[in-house]
Amino acid sequence: MSEPIDLDRPRRSDGEQTYAAILDTAVRLASVEGLGGLSIGRLAQQVGVSKSGLYAHFRSKRRLQLDIIRQARAIFEREVIAPAFEAPEGIRRLESLCEAYLSYVERRVFPGGCFFAGMMAEFDAQSGSAHDEAAADQREWIGLIDGAARRAQALGELATDADIAQLAFDLTAAVEHANYYSVLFGDTAVVGRARVAIAAAIARARPAEGREP
Repeated sequence: MSEPIDLDRPRRSDGEQTYAAILDTAVRLASVEGLGGLSIGRLAQQVGVSKSGLYAHFRSKRRLQLDIIRQARAIFEREVIAPAFEAPEGIRRLESLCEAYLSYVERRVFPGGCFFAGMMAEFDAQSGSAHDEAAADQREWIGLIDGAARRAQALGELATDADIAQLAFDLTAAVEHANYYSVLFGDTAVVGRARVAIAAAIARARPAEGREP
């Protein structure tokens, strides 16, 4: 995802543990209630501390949002991107990116489903910095899928005439619909259907001699 936002703000070392615990609660709460609706007062109520105590950490709602986004990016990188990039370049990394995302959805790393999918749905029709951040994160995710597919094509694992932009669209659509439907319907079976769709899309893009009959 995008580089974590540089908040350019020193923090007392003896407050780091408290800050981390509060932020962990904040990012999980925002995944359910939405980033725009979460205020310092609401967070203070949830964690059982005073509003003034939280204000010392975040200072403003905008600062709270930036901290939450930064934390969510770090979690996504740890849970999805880092495991996927352990796979070798090419089709195995492409498959690993999709599988790591589905695992992250299945394990409900965020209680409200993928934080960034929720943020995109919340801010897609709005203007402003939150919309821009959601768009940038989504472009980066699509770029990771697209880049892995293009590398697989360069290695001869995908057909030279395969439409990589379409493949990236199909793969991101499969994983993100699995996220939305698993949250909306409480149906974990949709993750399995996404795996089938991903395998079929990749198989169609393989060289003719490499396709299963």
